[in-house]
Amino acid sequence: MALTPVPVARKALLDSIPGPTGAETLPLAQSAWRVLAGDLKALRTQPPFANSAMDGYAVRGDDMAQGVSLTVIGESAAGRAYEGAVGPGQAVRIFTGAPMPEGADTILMQEDADGVGSPVIRVRVPPAKGKFLRAAGLDFHEGDVLLSAGRVLDSAALGLAAAMGHPALPVRRKPRVAILATGDELVAPGEPVGRDQIVASNSFSLAALVEKAGGTILDLGIARDDHADLASKIAQARDADVLITLGGASVGAHDLVQEALTRAGMTLGFWKIAMRPGKPMMTGRLGRMVVVGLPGNPVSSIVCGHLFVLPLIEALLGIAEADRDRSIPAILGRDMPGNDEREDYLRSELALTPEGWVATPFDRQDSSMLGTLARAQALTIRPAHAAPAKKGDACRFLPLR
Repeated sequence: MALTPVPVARKALLDSIPGPTGAETLPLAQSAWRVLAGDLKALRTQPPFANSAMDGYAVRGDDMAQGVSLTVIGESAAGRAYEGAVGPGQAVRIFTGAPMPEGADTILMQEDADGVGSPVIRVRVPPAKGKFLRAAGLDFHEGDVLLSAGRVLDSAALGLAAAMGHPALPVRRKPRVAILATGDELVAPGEPVGRDQIVASNSFSLAALVEKAGGTILDLGIARDDHADLASKIAQARDADVLITLGGASVGAHDLVQEALTRAGMTLGFWKIAMRPGKPMMTGRLGRMVVVGLPGNPVSSIVCGHLFVLPLIEALLGIAEADRDRSIPAILGRDMPGNDEREDYLRSELALTPEGWVATPFDRQDSSMLGTLARAQALTIRPAHAAPAKKGDACRFLPLR
């Protein structure tokens, strides 16, 4: 079977989803970092009235000339507008954000006036007409679409939604992601470990990736290398949007996952990717559920998680360009040999220099070495069939932090 290139495999995976998750409405205070499910229109105009951008005096621009004296007739503060009008030779003491009184069209900064606080002031530095005045609707008008579906509600977007007048927001339901580790050799952390067993770690790594991307986890535990146990655990994932299996997707006598999924009704999408680590990855569909079968090697599963699972969660949340290129340009920190038909993702250290990012792959890249992965800040990408490269040559990397 020919190996599927990474970009082809990722696009096929994202094209296989039945669509984004449904919408739910949440209070504004509970919507941080969720994803908008629809375009958001302003319910009000901001600012709703002309106001001052400075502390000073609301004046008529036609009165402004050096040395002119003005009579102060009142005060306008935020939340307490001056109700009268400003006539020729008059001024109203005003503070930042306060409504502009009728008749005034300019702000004289208090630093540019003599006699601040007295009934009569003198213009020392005349402002241009209209200076330091914020017009009504300067930021936005009622009915303007300011936030689009697919926008992650970060701090700026959430503040804007509040200013637009929305007490609650339509957001995408978090994708439900079931994670199933497989293998007789696995035991949960804290359990007794036999001499031929290892502690299961992949589930925790993938759960962290999924939750950071905006999904929610259904932990199915560990399935033994047994068709009945696998069938039972797979059945528990039926309400999930995504089922991630860990291990058992290869072709060995004890690799039963693909067969168990096929028996359950999965339609295989693709299998075996032209990448290192992560070659034995597979995908499929089981009803509306997307299936992602990741390798059992810890580093392989996490690398595949970054390349495939994170974009998949974004696509389910309706985030635009989930299949975008996330790589960053850099230069190599060491010489590299030529590459074969598989694209390499090499655990690397990063350094920021005056010339830009420098990515230095570690010497040892065995896919079982989690310690190396924990020290790495990036995955340096070596394209398939890449020629030998020298220290200082151009490269690209995926950030891991």
